[in-house]
Amino acid sequence: MPIFDVRKTSEYQSEHLVAAHTIPLNDLEQQLDQLPKEQAFVVHCAGGYRSMIAASLLKKKGIHNFVDVIGGFAAIKATDLARTDYVCPTTML
Repeated sequence: MPIFDVRKTSEYQSEHLVAAHTIPLNDLEQQLDQLPKEQAFVVHCAGGYRSMIAASLLKKKGIHNFVDVIGGFAAIKATDLARTDYVCPTTML
């Protein structure tokens, strides 16, 4: 199932699920064509707030084939899903 991370690009670059694609929330509306039309997909952010906004926007656009991760990346980190190694954001400046 495709996974879309709606956090800021810098947050994604710092650490993300290996299988995740990035579409920052502020770019989501312009990148709706990147989302699967028929296949279910997952959206998440850091803690759940931005992905809830993304879910609302997607539903408003008639897109309902997704799951929003309650608790966001913080909850994901408590699982054994493959993540990239953490890189301190200040080292990427």
